[in-house]
Amino acid sequence: MNIITEYPAWMIVFCIIAGIAYSAILYYKNRRNDFSPLLSKLMSLFRFLAIFFIAFLLLSPLLKTITHSNEKPIIIFAQDNSQSILISKDSSFYKNEYKQKIEKLIDELGQKYDIKSFSFDDKVNEQLNFDYKGKQTDISALFDDLITRYTNRNVGAIIIASDGIYNKGNNPLYVSDKIKAPIYTLALGDTSIRKDLLIQKVNFNRITYLGNTFPIEVVVNANKAKGLSAKLKLTHGQKELFNKTINFSSEQYSETINITTEAKEIGLQRYTISISPVNDEIILTNNRKDIFIDVLDARQKILLLAANPHPDVSAIKQTLEGNRNYDVQVALINDFTKPVSDYNLVILHQLPANNSAATKIISDIQKANIPLLYILGTQSNISQFNAYNTGLNIAAKNQVFNESLPSLSSEFSYFTISDETRKMLNNFPPLNCIYGNYKSSPSAEPFLIQKIGNVISNQPLILFNQSLGSKNGIITGEGLWKWKLSNYAQKNNSEAFDEIITKIVQYLSVRIEKGLFRVINSHVFNENQNVEFDAELYNDSYELINENDVNLTIINSSGKKFPYQFNKTSNAYHLNAGVYPQGDYKYQAVVKLKNKTLTQNGEFTVMAMDAEFSNTIANHELLYNLAKKNGGEMLYPSQIEKLADLLQKRDDIKLVKYTQKRFNDLINLYWIFFIIIALLSAEWFLRKRNGGY
Repeated sequence: MNIITEYPAWMIVFCIIAGIAYSAILYYKNRRNDFSPLLSKLMSLFRFLAIFFIAFLLLSPLLKTITHSNEKPIIIFAQDNSQSILISKDSSFYKNEYKQKIEKLIDELGQKYDIKSFSFDDKVNEQLNFDYKGKQTDISALFDDLITRYTNRNVGAIIIASDGIYNKGNNPLYVSDKIKAPIYTLALGDTSIRKDLLIQKVNFNRITYLGNTFPIEVVVNANKAKGLSAKLKLTHGQKELFNKTINFSSEQYSETINITTEAKEIGLQRYTISISPVNDEIILTNNRKDIFIDVLDARQKILLLAANPHPDVSAIKQTLEGNRNYDVQVALINDFTKPVSDYNLVILHQLPANNSAATKIISDIQKANIPLLYILGTQSNISQFNAYNTGLNIAAKNQVFNESLPSLSSEFSYFTISDETRKMLNNFPPLNCIYGNYKSSPSAEPFLIQKIGNVISNQPLILFNQSLGSKNGIITGEGLWKWKLSNYAQKNNSEAFDEIITKIVQYLSVRIEKGLFRVINSHVFNENQNVEFDAELYNDSYELINENDVNLTIINSSGKKFPYQFNKTSNAYHLNAGVYPQGDYKYQAVVKLKNKTLTQNGEFTVMAMDAEFSNTIANHELLYNLAKKNGGEMLYPSQIEKLADLLQKRDDIKLVKYTQKRFNDLINLYWIFFIIIALLSAEWFLRKRNGGY
């Protein structure tokens, strides 16, 4: 610690001279008070020090402190807590003795290192768990989490205890490239092959149409079942639709069975594929899979009208044509002559335009209450657009444009997008948006907001408006094709772009129910997925309101009830009921509006997650390659005691010393103030006590 000033050090001499001069004039030049020599010297010393300190502070002195700190190497231990660990023949070992060994290892390492313990399945938990209840395994999510937490930290090594089976996320070998620490793996589980029949995979289209035949592709695997046979069945309710006897001709047998059946009922239909067990089969959970197919009575017809050819039109067309739910027709406004009443949704690209008002077509669409999606751009006629009461008014004197990045609105509730798409939105290029004063109606809700540079504005990029039984959407800029290309460049696919376009079209093309109260939810959830609901309440003018409380009761198959109350969003309702076990459920939502009680009933199904039973053979090869690639070693549970020695022998796991310099203005230190006050007070007290003035 030392003191430095912004001015040359020799200027301290003037501070000393000022202190001496002031005290000399007061006590030696001015002799009107008769003080003893000792008292005069003492008071002059107090006055000298006070003046010196005050003058010295005028030099803007800084207190420089240098602190040294040490950071122990961080050793990260991550335990696979998924169900597949207990499939092995050593399941009792992993429940008891193994846990004790790990706790002993952590205690031993904790004497020298800073130990951070985690458990993981499809998510990462900061607590070390050994209950092995995880329904899926995502090792790449573990790496992503560790990179976020410990970048630029002194991470000495990472220990991963797992069976190497992952059924979610990316290949951990590729994700581990970002890890800058050696990785040691503990190879758990069983690599031996035991007798087991399983439905490895079922490929099917989630949506079909009434009266259509649709295919179901079933992949059946059998281990150590040579010479045996089993029956594969497809059932719908109590009705058996298909069966086939499979004869297993090898120890590791695989066969793909193609089934074709007909959709005879509208709505969400459950189909069950099962294979009969054989003697001494180790796991029966993977002998059955339930699939759900939504049977619709017609395909949605989409019309995409454009003022002129544009790459946005091509990008949207490609996405919609890849979805079997939609029948897409693309046309230029000057060439279109068909009636618009045949369509479920019309997309207008830069219409009305400066050279094409499209007045009659837009009027016909609005009269027929057909949902509209406007995409604005450089060719759009904004004054004519404002005349259609779309829920958005743009005051723009000149056709000036901004480059606006997308930012997701935190209060949007009409539909949700995946976490991966949310991340991709942050990397999408800007759209070319009209510069002006945007004014939205109370019934409108933004999905994306314009972000100009680093500033998130209050102007919508994608907006939805719903009133009086009609819906429309507005994209306030052109350049959507850039999003598709950016998606391909980063992920080698267009899934994020496709999801955004599909969700927009799906929301707009579904006809509005005229009731004042409705509940929106998925019909199928996985057992590790939160059960969520959205609700909308309208007044007599068909305006969204949410002043009233909405209650919902979930009823399981045994009749037990679980009551909830919806949370209020900006103008609607949302409820996250948490995770529910496998089974079929019904629900009833109730709200009071004026003197009426409105109710909505529905049902949903929670599917069992059997991903951990689809592969029962531990993947130690992955663990070996992971350790070798990252400068570590793979060990087995019997070698746990060696881990501490291996880490202690590494020269690159060492203490890191940090030096930190800090500069504080001396004038900000409160004790300096109290010293000056004390000196002046002591002088004043002595003068007064001895008759001075």
